[in-house]
Amino acid sequence: MSSQLDTADNPNLGQLPLARGAVDRGSERRGAEDLFERLLELENTRVMYVSRGKALIQEDSLVLRPVGEDGFGPDPVYLGRTLADGQVPAGAEIVMATLPEPDAALEVNGVRWASLREVATVLGSLDAGLFVEACAVANWHATHTHCPRCGAPTVLVQGGWVRRCPEDGSQHFPRTDPAIIVAITDPQDRILLGSAAAWPGSRYSTLAGFVEPGESLEAAVIREVAEESNVVVRNPQYLGSQPWPFPCSLMLGFCAEADGTEPQADGVEMSDVRWFTRKELTEAVASGEITIPSTISIARNLIDRWYGGPVPEPELTGGK
Repeated sequence: MSSQLDTADNPNLGQLPLARGAVDRGSERRGAEDLFERLLELENTRVMYVSRGKALIQEDSLVLRPVGEDGFGPDPVYLGRTLADGQVPAGAEIVMATLPEPDAALEVNGVRWASLREVATVLGSLDAGLFVEACAVANWHATHTHCPRCGAPTVLVQGGWVRRCPEDGSQHFPRTDPAIIVAITDPQDRILLGSAAAWPGSRYSTLAGFVEPGESLEAAVIREVAEESNVVVRNPQYLGSQPWPFPCSLMLGFCAEADGTEPQADGVEMSDVRWFTRKELTEAVASGEITIPSTISIARNLIDRWYGGPVPEPELTGGK
C-alpha cells in the first residue's frame, strides 16, 4: 500500500512549505477501469476544482466540495486518499476537476480563487500537499495534450496519471525536471547571491540551474555555479528538496564551498553576482537596495539557514 505522510521536517532545512503532504496517492488504485464510477458512489469523495493554477480557498484551507450533479467533468485526475484530518476527515477520496476558467459562481461565503504561491505558507500539510500535487499534474496535462511521436491527441488513463496515444499505443507520463539550487560560502562565511537578468527590480537569490542529461547532481552544482558566476566550488552537500510546480521542477538544495574568488556574472542568465556578509545582507534588505526570495522557496530556506534564522525584512505598508 502506498502512503505519504508529512516529511517536511528536514533536519537540514526545516519545514519546506511545498514538501509537505498527508495523502496516499493510491497508485495501485489508478488502474481500475471503473475507478471514477466507484468514486462517484462514495459519500466521502470530494472534488478539488483547479483552474489556471488556482484553487478554491476559504481562509487558510482548501475548499473540497462534495460531488455535484455534473460529476467530475471531463478528464478528472485521482489525487488520492487523505491520511490526516483537514477540512475533510482522513480517508476522504480526492478527485481534481479542471475548469477552463475560474468560475465566479463558486466564490461564495468567503471562498475565493487563489494561486499556490499566494497561500502555500498558510495552508496545513494536507492542503499544501494536495495543492502542489494538483498544480503539477494540471500543468503537465495543459502542455502535453498530443503524442510526441505521431502528434495524435492523447487520452487520460490510470486515474489521470498517464496519457495514452490511441494511434500508436504509446504511454506518456508526467514530467519532472530536476534542478539544483545551492548556498555557496567562502572562507569568510560570506554567501554568494545573484540577480538573474530576467528578474525585475533588484532581486537576489542563491544560484540554481537545471540538471543536464547524463549529469550527476554534484556535477550540476559545480557546472552551473561556474557558468553563472565564474566561481569554482567544491564539496557539494545535499540538504533537501521540494517540488516547484511552476511548471514542473523538483528543486534539490545543496550547500558548497568556494575559495572566495571574485565572482563575475555571465551577462546572459545573471546580471550580477555578489558576496554578502550577514551584516551586508541585513543592511541591503532593510534599505530596499535588494529583495530576497519569499519563504515559500527553497532558496529562502537556504539563505535563512546560512543566516542563522529568518533574514529581517521591511514591513509592508498600505495593505496586507
